[in-house]
Amino acid sequence: MTTDRKAAIAAYKERKVFAGIFAVRCAASGEAWVGQALNLEKVQNRIWFTLRQGGHPCRSLQAAWKAHGEAGLTFAECERLDEDETDYVRNALLKERMLHWLAELKAEAI
Repeated sequence: MTTDRKAAIAAYKERKVFAGIFAVRCAASGEAWVGQALNLEKVQNRIWFTLRQGGHPCRSLQAAWKAHGEAGLTFAECERLDEDETDYVRNALLKERMLHWLAELKAEAI
């Protein structure tokens, strides 16, 4: 293995992963969906992939994707949690903050 590759692998393993709350919005219909993720950097890719495949479990989000396409939806990070939280505290905070953002944005959970 080259030193560049070793350095890249080490950097990947040491990267910080942030849990938090995100929102997907449809500008045309005004609808919003809120979700929680253990890795905010990767969740948009996962959601967009399932929407492209037509298999997202949230039927209203899938319908908005079908009606307006990728350009009609936006992804936004609502809140990041501290990385130092224990799993139990992090999970409790995610549930609490998701309820807050659902009410705040008058959104549907995904």
